[in-house]
Amino acid sequence: MLCLLSLESRIPADHPLREIKKLADAALMRLSDDFDAMYARDGRPSIPPERLLKALLLIALHSVRSERQFCEQLEYNLLYRWFLDMDLMDPAFDASTFSRDRQRMLGADIAGHFFSAVRDQGTELMSHEHFSVDGTLIEAWASLKSFRPKGDEGDSNGWGDFRGQKRSNQTHQSKTDPEARLMRKGRGREAKLSFSAHALVENRHGLLVDLRVAEANGRCERKTALQMLNRQRAHRITVGADRGYDCADFVQGCRQGNITPHVAQCTHRRSAIDARTVRHDGYAVSQRIRMRIEQVFGWIKSIGGLRRTRYKGRRRTQLAAHLVGAAYNLLRMAKLVARSP
Repeated sequence: MLCLLSLESRIPADHPLREIKKLADAALMRLSDDFDAMYARDGRPSIPPERLLKALLLIALHSVRSERQFCEQLEYNLLYRWFLDMDLMDPAFDASTFSRDRQRMLGADIAGHFFSAVRDQGTELMSHEHFSVDGTLIEAWASLKSFRPKGDEGDSNGWGDFRGQKRSNQTHQSKTDPEARLMRKGRGREAKLSFSAHALVENRHGLLVDLRVAEANGRCERKTALQMLNRQRAHRITVGADRGYDCADFVQGCRQGNITPHVAQCTHRRSAIDARTVRHDGYAVSQRIRMRIEQVFGWIKSIGGLRRTRYKGRRRTQLAAHLVGAAYNLLRMAKLVARSP
C-alpha cells in the first residue's frame, strides 16, 4: 500500500505549538552565524543545532523526564517530528548527541543568546520601566551522602553515621557536585545541596527579562539582582521585591543606579525603605504585581523540570535555565499574540 501523508495536515490549525514554532524559528534565524562558528566545515554531517535546541524546548514544554525518553518518543510522535522539521523517514537521533552538543553550546553560550533572541521578540509586549525580582533554590544533582569533609578521599558511598556531626560549606563539600552548596530557603526548612536561581520579570505581562543561576548563599539574591538590574537602567525604573531585599546595601545600590526600590518593608527590624518610597501609589501597585513572579518559578519547576537540575555544575544548570526560561517566554508570548487583535 502506498500512503501519502503530510505532517502539516495532521497538526490542528489552532494547536498552541504552531505560534511557538514560528517564534522559535525566528529566534533561531538570528543565531545562524553563531551556529556556523560552532561547527567545522569538513567532516561528517551532523544533526542541525537548531533541531537540538528545539528538541530541548519540547522537553521543557511537555515535561519529558529525560533526553533518552524524548528520543524514544521521537520515533512515533508525529507532533514532535513536525516541530523539529523532520519527515517520517528521518531516523531519530541518539540521546548521546545532546551531551556532545551541550559542550559546544557551553563554549559559545548559545543558550544565553537564544534566550535573549526570544526575549527581544517580545519587546513591544514588555514594560521598560517597571520590574520585579526574586530568587529561589534549585536542588543540585547530588545527595547529602556525598557531602563529605574537604580533603576526605575515603569511601564516599555515604553509609557513615553523621549523627552529632556539624557540617557546613566551610568544612564540607559534595563529592558529586563540588559547586553545590548546602542551603535552606527559610527557618524550619530542611537544608539541601542547591544552586540559587534569580529571575527578573517585567510587570506588564510577566515576561522573563533575565534568569541567572548563582552559588547558593545568603548574599546571592541581592548581589545577583543588582547585576541584572544594572543592565536595564537606561532610564529610571522601579523594581518590586520581597522583604528579603530590605537591606541597606541593596537599597543604596538601587538608588545609585537610578532605580527606585519598591521593596516590602521588614517589620522585625529597622527598614531601609522610608516614606519617600512608600507614600506613592506606585509602591502599592508594585507590591501587588510582584507576586506574579511566583508563577514563573512555579512553571519552570513543575512543568519545565527545574525543581532539581539534571546536570552537574553551575554552567550546565545555567544552560538548562536559559532554555527553560526561553520556553516559558515562548509559551507566554504565543498566548499574548493569540489574544491580540
